Amino acid sequence: QVQLVESGGGLGQPGGSLTLSCAASGSIVSTVMMAWHRQAPGKQRELVATITKDGTTNYGDSVKGRFTISRDNAKNTTYLQMNSLKPEDTAVYYCAGAIATMARVSNYWGQGTQVTVSS
Repeated sequence: QVQLVESGGGLGQPGGSLTLSCAASGSIVSTVMMAWHRQAPGKQRELVATITKDGTTNYGDSVKGRFTISRDNAKNTTYLQMNSLKPEDTAVYYCAGAIATMARVSNYWGQGTQVTVSS
C-alpha cells in the first residue's frame, strides 16, 4: 500500500511564501508523476502543478510564475514552493501521484493540508 502525507500548510501573508511537502511511503517502485491540486470552499478542485519523473513541470494559469513544483526522487518527496501568495490561493492543497508498485501503476491522494492567505 502507498501513502501520501502532506505537510507545511498554515497561515501565509499576502505577498509571502510557504512551502508544502508531500512524502510518499509504502511499496513504491517508482513515482511516475506527482501533482498538487487545490480546492477552495465552494469551488471545484483545481490542478495547481505537475511534475514527471524526469522533472518536466506544468502549472495552472493562476499560479504560473509564482509557484514551483520540485521533487526529490531519492526521498520520494514532492515540494510546492509558493511565492507571492494571494488571498485567492487560500484552499486545501492535495498531493496526488501516479505511483508504480510491484502490481501496477495506480493513482493515490493525500489527505490535504490547509493553506490560508490572510493579513
